[in-house]
Amino acid sequence: MVIDMNETKLDTIAQLQDFLKATPEVSFSGIGEKDGNERYEHISRVLKRFDYPHRKRAERGVVLAYLQRTSGYSRAQIKRLVARWHNNRLAAKPLVKRYWAPSAPFARKYNASDIDLLVEMDRANEDVCGPAIVHLLKRAYNTYGDKRYERLAGLSVSHLYNLRKSSGYQTLRRSFTKTRCVCNPIGVRKAPRPDGRAGWVRIDSVHQGDLDGIKGVYHITCVDAVSQWQVEACVQGISEAFLLPVLAFILSQFPFVIKGFHSDNGTEYINKKVAELLNKLNIEQTKSRSRQSNDNALAESKNASVVRKHMGYIHIPQKYAKPINEFFANTFNFWLNMHRPCLFATEVIGDKGKIKKVYKHADVKTPLECLAVLSEKCLVTFKKGITLKDLQNQACAKTDLQAAKEMQAAKAQLFAMFNKPEVKIRA
Repeated sequence: MVIDMNETKLDTIAQLQDFLKATPEVSFSGIGEKDGNERYEHISRVLKRFDYPHRKRAERGVVLAYLQRTSGYSRAQIKRLVARWHNNRLAAKPLVKRYWAPSAPFARKYNASDIDLLVEMDRANEDVCGPAIVHLLKRAYNTYGDKRYERLAGLSVSHLYNLRKSSGYQTLRRSFTKTRCVCNPIGVRKAPRPDGRAGWVRIDSVHQGDLDGIKGVYHITCVDAVSQWQVEACVQGISEAFLLPVLAFILSQFPFVIKGFHSDNGTEYINKKVAELLNKLNIEQTKSRSRQSNDNALAESKNASVVRKHMGYIHIPQKYAKPINEFFANTFNFWLNMHRPCLFATEVIGDKGKIKKVYKHADVKTPLECLAVLSEKCLVTFKKGITLKDLQNQACAKTDLQAAKEMQAAKAQLFAMFNKPEVKIRA
């Protein structure tokens, strides 16, 4: 119901006070609003009729309260409009609205097909961080020439997270994970000093859990401290009989010469057999120091971002160590080093001489791309028979997305083997 009110007969301050006292529970939603200026005209008429600029302060308060009641505006908005009316009155201009609704909605830069491509890239790479996905999108268009990623190649990291929160993305991809506590016990001794050169690796073990007192498999993470070239392996146990052959295999998987071997104080690495193996290869062995948690932090972080992300937390029996190791050697390590981006830190020296590590979006690159940069600076020594060109040709044989999809398909076959029910034959 719409009620028209003729308020022009209210021409004294006393009448305005009586009106406000008589209608404490009555609210007004504005006048007309066909072109948006009716309330502005009403405010102008009331201010002019009561000669607002020449009123006393108490009387002005009554007029403002009346306008607030009849216009539906807030007290602050009424004061702003009164100030504008006073300035316009001196310049002989009417009080009108200075804004209007846009004639057309804003155009969308990224459409539904771009959201589908983003979902596909996120699913294949297990939802890695924003800078890494942006780097993969740029490589898909600039390096591999996929025209579908032309718009996504210019996507910023901040807007990537906006697209992930959009309803279109959430409809296609949504996952829920429980919060897990993190415990990274770090040991003692000496930290390696690679000085920007490739060849100083850090190693750590990850246990795949127990079930009814039965041990699961162990994953071995070995990563170079500078290039982040990473080799994953799997063993039944961490005793010498299982670990020594796998350690020799891991060191042979690196394309460059290994000069340093760093671990925590676990007895699986700090023992005579491992020391003899490293001495034969002329590799320096170091171990972590007390109260220096960053000594082996790179390997620990790879355990969380790579091993736990892809292998999970569930118990895997020891009998599956061999097929898991074959999956790592044949498929996973290739994707890990050729097509998976990593974040590299830039050291910035502050005014007080303190060194701070900053992770810039421009420093996101794959381990192979980092090796290419180190090769230009002569900071890496490749093994005999291995060249940077050969490694780059292997990487260009597949796109980042193709390599990720093949890795996911091989991983799905591997996990199907774990979930296959065992058939028991009765005698």
